[in-house]
Amino acid sequence: MAGTIKSLGPVALTTVYTTNIMQGGGFTLAAGSALLYDVVRHIHVANKLANDTFRLYLGATGANAAGTELFFDFPVTAKLTYDYYCAKKMVSTEFLVGGAATTLTLVIVIEGETYAV
Repeated sequence: MAGTIKSLGPVALTTVYTTNIMQGGGFTLAAGSALLYDVVRHIHVANKLANDTFRLYLGATGANAAGTELFFDFPVTAKLTYDYYCAKKMVSTEFLVGGAATTLTLVIVIEGETYAV
């Protein structure tokens, strides 16, 4: 089963740590698809200005509950990038939620595939 390549962003992060960045299974497919999910393969965070940190949570929409942290106050040095490679499956009820310590300093791009079963 082949997935459909997906890229989200660039999205400038704000100081609102409950911002929905991505919803799993975000593509709409033809009727008859039983299940739709995403596999996140790469998270790229670019820092445009001064040292900053970011948070990412995997959970419900607009939620950043304890125990759902993927990154918590993770530092990105001024004018550098951070790349994280993974294989994280996300179903349609899951969201990547987060933000940065400083508004509009960090920009995030997420890459992966969407699958219909």
